[in-house]
Amino acid sequence: MTASIETPLAETAAPPPHVRALLRQPLTTVALAVLLIIVVACALAPVIAPYGPLAQDLSHTLETPTVQHLLGTDELGRDVLSRLLYGGQPALLGSLVATIVFLAFGVTLGLIAGYSRGTADRIISSSVDVVMSLPSLVIVFAVLAVFDNSLTAAMVTLGLLSSGGFVRVVRAGTKATREELYVAAAQVSGIGTFRILTRHIVPRLVGPIVIQISLFAGIALVVQAGLGFLGLGIVPPNPSWGGMVGEAATVIQQSPWLLVPSGGIIALTVLALGLLGDAIRDANSSLTARAARPGTRRRRPAAAGSAGPLPVIPETRLVEVKGLTVSFGSTRVVHGIDLSIDEGEIVGLVGESGSGKTMIALSLLGLTPDNAQVHAERMSLLGLDARAAGPAEFRSIRGTGIGLVSQEPMVSLDPSFTVGFLLTAAIRAQTGLRGSALKRRAVELLRDVRLPEPEAVLRKYPHQLSGGMAQRVVIALSLAGDPRLLIADEPTTALDVTVQAEVLELLRQLRAERNMAILLVTHDLGVVADFCERVVVLERGTVVEERDVRSLFADPRNAYTRALIRATPSLIELDDDDRNEEQRVINE
Repeated sequence: MTASIETPLAETAAPPPHVRALLRQPLTTVALAVLLIIVVACALAPVIAPYGPLAQDLSHTLETPTVQHLLGTDELGRDVLSRLLYGGQPALLGSLVATIVFLAFGVTLGLIAGYSRGTADRIISSSVDVVMSLPSLVIVFAVLAVFDNSLTAAMVTLGLLSSGGFVRVVRAGTKATREELYVAAAQVSGIGTFRILTRHIVPRLVGPIVIQISLFAGIALVVQAGLGFLGLGIVPPNPSWGGMVGEAATVIQQSPWLLVPSGGIIALTVLALGLLGDAIRDANSSLTARAARPGTRRRRPAAAGSAGPLPVIPETRLVEVKGLTVSFGSTRVVHGIDLSIDEGEIVGLVGESGSGKTMIALSLLGLTPDNAQVHAERMSLLGLDARAAGPAEFRSIRGTGIGLVSQEPMVSLDPSFTVGFLLTAAIRAQTGLRGSALKRRAVELLRDVRLPEPEAVLRKYPHQLSGGMAQRVVIALSLAGDPRLLIADEPTTALDVTVQAEVLELLRQLRAERNMAILLVTHDLGVVADFCERVVVLERGTVVEERDVRSLFADPRNAYTRALIRATPSLIELDDDDRNEEQRVINE
């Protein structure tokens, strides 16, 4: 039953058919065919090779191609084709070993450094700098001497020492992708770090990863051929591609032809690897905008004098913050903030751009930037003392206790996946549902946000949705864990006026149905007047006024509040004296 329900969602979430895109390119098809022929032929060498790799025929030495010997013979009368097939086995296997090590270390360390940042990033980056300063080939020679000419040990060493640059590439891509809103949305939805990395970040890095792998696989093959040329790794008379090049070089005056098959097979394989890597990257970029848990947040506990047990807080109080300060170095962006939110209450957090309202919201979610220092005399979030809480404690309340609706719905949804995939992933992470119950819950959430034909919406990609539909999907995602508090960060900014009204009405209805508190972060006092019950006005990171909406608009006490109201034409008509006072306050 489970398979029959989950399979359709998996199929709709699958990326576009890259294989068909690759096969449409003739050059790519040729490169892929060449690689397949070489790999299969070498793997089947004991079956298809016309002679043994060491079989000699001294009466037919240094022959050019004939019917009996399709690629000729060497100075001992050994069949060149047979030796190429047998020699390809250690060549391809060694390159594969080096590439696997290169891939494992490069991707793993790059993801850890780029995603977790902080101490882990510094340690990994410093280690990479040291590794990249080492002479790789000299160390490979030393390993061959220590490990009794072991080609496997040499290739493992090569992959490890060459992965430093790859770590940097993956780290840079991870850091950039980590800042995307859909990654933040996945974090708030309660999706685990591993799933975020594999589903949202790694797919965005497919292009650079494939290019690095294809280039390194070719490099590993050439290095291995160089070792064979020097008689290292595969010891003569056993065949290896590099060894055959060395043998051909010794008799180049008598038989120049011998360099063609031995050198040609190496060049052909390296060229095919490069072309195939480019093609996979291009197909990935053109067919799908592949995209994508938070790293450790640097949160400082309250000062010793302010620590201690929390005072008694009403059971209906969801948020109780006193003396919240957020700093970046010596710069305070939020200072001395007091904020409380009760169950079922709608509170507006208002201020101009740069006033610190979004930073306050991020503090409540535990998603402040890595270099932010967060202090508070008191910080209770749904019963959690957040003053000294770490990532695990915040993860326990994100999604299931506190939800987030961001201001850019189209950016908050990973374009690589369908709505059904995104929604079911969030539900699964927060509730543990599986099978038919998972799909039923997804449909139910889409109905809750008043989306028609929810089954059809599940199969759509974000780019197939209108702005209003996308915002409703984001709201549905934020409701997946039945949060008691919803933080709406400028939820109507990217929408036209009609859709704004619909979204606000939807949030109001959801509040009534679920008894859910809402913290509305906005700069639009018109929205606050229509939607909120209480409002907190911010100026330069401090609270300048906090009152119920009716009282504040009837008699604003602070000059900055009056300036904000006067800057909203829908709320008041200004005379000349009012405009002069407003301009004076803004200039100050």
